[in-house]
Amino acid sequence: MAGGRSISVYDTTLRDGTQQVGISLALHDKLQLLQRFDAFGADYVEGGWPGSNPKDLEFFRAARRLALRCRLTAFGSTRRAGTPAAEDANLRALLQSGAPTVAVFGKAWTMHVREALGTTSDENLAMIADTVSHLKRNGLEVLFDAEHFFDGAAEDPGYALAAAEAASAAGADWVVLCDTNGGSLPEHVARWTEAVLGRIHCPVGIHTHDDAGLGVANAMAAVDAGAAQVQGTFNGYGERCGNVNLCTLLPNLVLKRGYRCTAAGNLGRLTPLSRLVSDVCNLPLDPGAPYVGPNAFAHKGGIHASAVSRNPRTYEHVAPETVGNDRQVVVSELSGGSNLSYKARQLGLDWVTPEGARQLLGRIKELEYQGYQFEGAEASFELLARRVLHTYKPFFETVGYSVSVVRRGDQAPEVEATVRVRVGSRLLHTAAEGDGPVNALDLALRKALEECYPEIREMRLADYKVRVIDGLAGTASRVRVLIATESAPAYWTTVGVSDNILDASWIALVDSVEFGLLARRRPARGEDGDPAAQAGS
Repeated sequence: MAGGRSISVYDTTLRDGTQQVGISLALHDKLQLLQRFDAFGADYVEGGWPGSNPKDLEFFRAARRLALRCRLTAFGSTRRAGTPAAEDANLRALLQSGAPTVAVFGKAWTMHVREALGTTSDENLAMIADTVSHLKRNGLEVLFDAEHFFDGAAEDPGYALAAAEAASAAGADWVVLCDTNGGSLPEHVARWTEAVLGRIHCPVGIHTHDDAGLGVANAMAAVDAGAAQVQGTFNGYGERCGNVNLCTLLPNLVLKRGYRCTAAGNLGRLTPLSRLVSDVCNLPLDPGAPYVGPNAFAHKGGIHASAVSRNPRTYEHVAPETVGNDRQVVVSELSGGSNLSYKARQLGLDWVTPEGARQLLGRIKELEYQGYQFEGAEASFELLARRVLHTYKPFFETVGYSVSVVRRGDQAPEVEATVRVRVGSRLLHTAAEGDGPVNALDLALRKALEECYPEIREMRLADYKVRVIDGLAGTASRVRVLIATESAPAYWTTVGVSDNILDASWIALVDSVEFGLLARRRPARGEDGDPAAQAGS
């Protein structure tokens, strides 16, 4: 392990990360994430480019009122060619932002100087030096982002080094080497990081992109070569293929290489923060993301589950709790008794016998042959276990349902669902109108049951997904419906499968309500079997 050396963490999710297609953050979103990144232990949080849009200007005004430990950083470019630094509108906006730290990028690749800026190599070096010295005279901490540094070093190494030297000589606090196109290799990054460190008098940072899938490897190579700051984004958000993913990079640096950073003591909060960022950005979290993904510590094969139950190190390179994640043993047609035994203990079903596990496994394989999947629907799995093992009395019995959809001319369709259920000896028959068939069914079922079970009012449908299982059958294909329901702070998912999308939705919907009632009324387990079996009595 490298060990000992401290690394500065620079988060640019709010600026570089928002350049990803599909991300658009409101002002309150950015302020919320700023405070979470600060609490996590980011040393710098880059808030945006105040010279580019009114939203970022307003963000810095609002952020100044917050008590932050991190260095709030404003982003911008070097002065324009032929424009004195004191008269440059972009630099004026940086100063007016009130941020104590600024990051300015400048060209380190002669091709970009010629073709993107349309100026001379000497003028570009003057732009770098003038910008840095002007900002330093105004009392700011200055980071110089040497844009396209590694591509520039490959084509004209002397000029790339001269760009870094110009910033350092002008007083830059950091020179950050950027793999802007994301196509460099680790050995190239390491070699040129060492070269820059031998030529300048300020610390070096690394800013990598993931276009070749090497963002993390390149950042680690730079740190091993002496870089003292890593720049990246949570979940790897960013333009094109994204920036280096801090959710992967930080555990690698701390847990694998022994580096220190302010955030090291908060790695146990990494997974919840990653998921919060995903939610705020309204993007799905990659299930297979290292460390923080839902599948990062999921075990499906029976042999794996058996080994993990004896010693987690057999199939886990770190303990999931070190990064705030959870171990999962999923059940499927590939499962063995070990999976079910582990899952039963995890759900508190300690009373499941070996014979019961075999019966349950047989039923799971039958259902998965029909198209069910319980990997992402643990609420349906628990209800299935209780039903197969005859330890569950349902809260209500489904008698029937119907849905009518009427469209008149160009008007929106009118949708009504009728539901009949039995609770004890009472037959309840209700109807409700909805925005669509599933919404109408959901409302009618709740309306029928809420008098007997008032807690249903606190449950709400949080997500609804449909997947065609066999597309070859066209409109006659079987469909799988997943319904996510929440009743703060609980969140659960159920599944239904049918040739009919409404019937699949109804199956998942009924399971959703059943599980919500079970979870709210579940008593503590006793010594003689499972008292939850009496939940519906």
